[in-house]
This record gives sequence, structure tokens and C-alpha cells, in this order.
Amino acid sequence: MAGRIRQADVDEVKARTNIADIIGERVALKPAGVGSMKGLCPFHDERSPSFNVRPQAGFYHCFGCGESGDVYSFLRRMDHLSFTEAVERLAGRIGYTLHYEDGGAAPETTGRARLYAANAAAAEFFRAQLMTPEAEAARSFLGSRGFDAGAAAHFGVGYAPKGWSGMREALRGKGFSDEELASAGLVSQGQRGVYDRFRGRVVWPIRDVTSQVIGFGARKLYDDDQGPKYLNTPETPIYRKNQVLYGLDLAKRDISREHRVVVVEGYTDVMACHLAGITTAIATCGTAFGSDHITVLRRVMGDDNAAGEVVFTFDPDEAGQKAALRAFGDEKRFAAQTYVAVAPDGLDPCDLRLERGDAAVRALMETKAPMFEFVIDRRLAGFDLATVEGRAGALRAAAPIVAEIRDPALRPGYARVLARRLGLELGEVTQAVERARRGGGGRPDAPTPGRPQRGAPQAEASDEPVVRVTMASLPRAADVVLERDALMGFLQFGHRIDAGLRTQALALPFRHPALEAVRQAVAAASDVERPGWAADAVSNVREPFRSLAAELLAADFPALTDEAAVASTADLARRLILRSLQREKTELLGAIQRVAADSDEGRGIRVRLREIDLEREKLLVDL
Repeated sequence: MAGRIRQADVDEVKARTNIADIIGERVALKPAGVGSMKGLCPFHDERSPSFNVRPQAGFYHCFGCGESGDVYSFLRRMDHLSFTEAVERLAGRIGYTLHYEDGGAAPETTGRARLYAANAAAAEFFRAQLMTPEAEAARSFLGSRGFDAGAAAHFGVGYAPKGWSGMREALRGKGFSDEELASAGLVSQGQRGVYDRFRGRVVWPIRDVTSQVIGFGARKLYDDDQGPKYLNTPETPIYRKNQVLYGLDLAKRDISREHRVVVVEGYTDVMACHLAGITTAIATCGTAFGSDHITVLRRVMGDDNAAGEVVFTFDPDEAGQKAALRAFGDEKRFAAQTYVAVAPDGLDPCDLRLERGDAAVRALMETKAPMFEFVIDRRLAGFDLATVEGRAGALRAAAPIVAEIRDPALRPGYARVLARRLGLELGEVTQAVERARRGGGGRPDAPTPGRPQRGAPQAEASDEPVVRVTMASLPRAADVVLERDALMGFLQFGHRIDAGLRTQALALPFRHPALEAVRQAVAAASDVERPGWAADAVSNVREPFRSLAAELLAADFPALTDEAAVASTADLARRLILRSLQREKTELLGAIQRVAADSDEGRGIRVRLREIDLEREKLLVDL
């Protein structure tokens, strides 16, 4: 059996990996102070960002839920990997060859990693099959939808042959077992044995936000195919349809940069939008757009204010209207403004591109209407506005929609829109909207950042009180502020100040017990030049003070530039030493009053007092 990965390799892989790159694949990160980045926490739902990443320290911490750790703990938590799997994934990413203790070879990949590997191998098989003679029907289908070989290659589109076991045999030849293929959703079990799930279909690989293949969507091509028009991978340990968004791997960078996302209804619509220049388009995979999809998108968008845009495209038929109303039900979860774009003549983006070209797809996004306006129109469509009864019923139906607008500055405008639609006096409509709000039909105004929101996940109740010391709970006394800021500086920039100055300052006891616990761990840290030393020091802080240490490492240090932060840390170290010297001087001045001036003890005290004054003068010159 292979041994453990050598610790030197574990450290080297972590040192060569930028934690911001790994986290940035899932969370939109923005600069937030010297050496720090911030985004929406991937571990809990929040309206304003409290998730800090410090790339130089290789560390993250959420000030909302308290989650913290290094790049390995992030991968383990997000992707449910073992420690070994996390190291091996990052090593593979940077092309680093791992070594194992006792001369062991690399262990066989197990668990979830095998499912990723099986899906990747299947994607390669399907892609190769698209070039075979049998795949003419698939190539013809793609061509009829406006996609050439280059487009198919860009999106990794492939073909599943008509036989019952072509893919299975190919992957078994690569060492995958039937159990692994079944767990990955690639094969099914029937009365006659195991057979390929996807057969005689054009196939789209579905990738997660890190670009790993986690499943497939397949469209039937032949009339004798008795299955559904579209067939997706079933639920597996790595494929959760309620969280999967097709095209997100390709769109994530532009979504994060533009703070805009376009939600379409199918794989070919995503392809058409991207090829037309709408590179923020994504689609769900065999399920309605829901709250879990919103959670994923908000983190990628950096959705913490109303500056962003979410544009939904829906068919104008009854099914499309129902989809729009379902989306409206979750619209409140976005901080961004939401819109609806409906193509002329009921064309979806793929058909629109075919008939009218790329420019028409781009123009579609410019004709978007606010989601509230779209929903109001849908609500009014069911009433005869030529009659008094119809207008009264329409007002009762539409007033709650206006009442639900969370931005109070927009409500009067939409009240006027509704009044014009109904041909009623503005005052009458405004009164109906206010009644709807008082009746509980409206949503609260825009949430205050940092304030718990209604419906947000709450900590589970516990009979035992949880003692959690945080930076916010520390006293504001001058001594505590000095100790707090000094520890922030030592953890974040201590490796860049004079080693003797740092060691001298950290050897001095702190007055606040929680900060003293952190100081002890930082003072005991060895090899502070090594990347990741600060994160290791945090992990060595005794409970219940470890979370405080994580906050100190991740918090925004009060400085404008990197150089200023280093200089400030050195000054804080000097102030700690000055404080200790002043305390010692005060004690010695009291002691000298109690001893004979010409005694050995008295002479020793006077010598020490002169030394203290010289040390203080030197430190004050440097401050």
C-alpha cells in the first residue's frame, strides 16, 4: 500500500497554488484592503460580502459564519474531497509530481475523483465519436442549428453511438468498473444486464464551475428512439441538477466582470448566445430555475448590490409564462435588477440567430423589460380591462406585485405604470398598493448589509451557549486595540519586518486573555518565511480563541499600501516594547523608594533605569 504524501510536497503544492485563483473559480472576489480580497461566502447565504481571502497567507475566513482555512480545507469542504484527494487535485493542476512515504507509488484514485475521471473519459469518447460515419445525423443536426465543427469543439459536443455498450466497453478498457460507471450515471441496469445510458444521441458535456465534467445532456436523433427528447445524467454524488448550470464554466469570468447573467432555456440557446457575443449566457439542466441556482450565480456574480443585471429569456407561450412566474417567485433573492427578454415571433435565441443573425441575438438583450413590468402585464392579461369589474379585479391582482418591489424609490413609478395600464387614477392605485403592503403581500425594503434577513439560514439552537470571541466583541481600550492591531500585523506582514524586532515584541505577554492566547501561538511559530506559516499558527491557537485568530489573519489591515502596512506593523511592535519598558520603569521607580540608595540592589535598579531610557530613546527615534 502506498504511504502518505510527503509533507514537503504538501507544503510545496500549497506554496505554488494561489488560493485566490481556486476560490475565484466559485466566488467573485474584489480587492478589499491591502493584500485582501472579499466576496460572498460560499458556505452560507448572505446579502453583503463577509468572506475574506488573503492570498499571501493562503488563508480565507468568513466573518459571517466563521468558516476559515487554507486551500486544502476549501476544496475538502466544497467538493467533499479527502485531504489526499485535495493535494492530488492541486498537484495535477500545476503539474507537480508527488512523492509518497516508504517509496510507495501514487495510490489509486477513489471515490468522487473516480467519478470525475469517468465523466472526463466519457466526454472524450463522445467527442471522438462525433467524427465517425455513424454520427452523420448528429453533425447534420448541429449544422441545421447553425453550429459548425469549431462550435462543437468549443462546447465539447459529442455523439453517443446507437449500440448498447460502446461507451461502456471503451471505459472498461480504461480501467473503470461497472459500479463506477453506474455511480457516475453513465450506464443503467436492465433485465439483460448493464447498458449505456446515452445511445444514438447528440451529447453535451455538463461542467461545474471549475470546468470538470460532472454529467451530460443528450438529445435524441432517431425516430425509433422511444426515450424522451432530452435525457440528462441522473442525480449522482457529483451531479445535482438543482445546482448545475450549463455553460457556467465558459461564462463565469464575464459574469464576474460584467455583473450580468443571461438565463436561457436550452443547450443550443447557450451556444447561440455565446457565438453571438452574449458570453454570459447559461441554462439549467433538465429542471426549472430555482433558489439553488440563484445561490450559485450570486457568488459568481458578486451580487451584493443593485448594479448587476439578470436577464431571463422565455418563450411567449403558456409554458414560458409559467417559467417566468416561477422565476419571479425567487427574484427577491437577487440584489441585482432582473429583466425579461422575449424574442419577436416567439423565437428562442438559437432560432433567432438562425433566422436573423448574431446581431438580432445581441439586440434581444437590449429590448429587455424589467421583471416586474413583465409580470404585471402577464397578470393583467387575464382580465377584460374594458369593464369596471375587469379593471377592479386586475388592480387586486397586480397591486401586490408592485407592493413587492423592494426598492421604495421604484414603487411610485410602477404604480404609475399600473395606473396607465388600467386607466385608473394614480391615487386609487397607490392606495391599493399600500393596502397590499400592509396586508403582508409586499416584501421588505432592500436589506441592510450585515443584518440577518428573514428566511436566511439561522444557527441551530443549542442547549449549550457557544463562547465565540470576535474582533467586534473585544473592548475598545487602548491597550487592547494595540494588541489587536499588532497581532493583525504580525500574522499578515510579520515575516517582512526585522526578525529581532518581531521576536522581542512577541515575547511580551498581552493583557487581554484571548489576544494572549493568539500571541502564544504566533510566538511559537517557526520558519515564518515559509508560505502558509500564519495559517498554521492560527490552527495552533487553543479554543475558544481560534476563530478570533482567523479573523485577525483575514481582516483588512488599516493601511493604504503594502509598504505602509509593513512599516505600520514594525511601529506596532515598537509600541508593544515601549509599553513593556514603561511598565518596567514604573515598577522600578516604585522599588527604588524602598531600598537603600547605596545598596547593591539600589545601584542595580539605577543601572536598569538608565538602560530603559536608552532603549526607549532608540525606539522613539524609529517611530
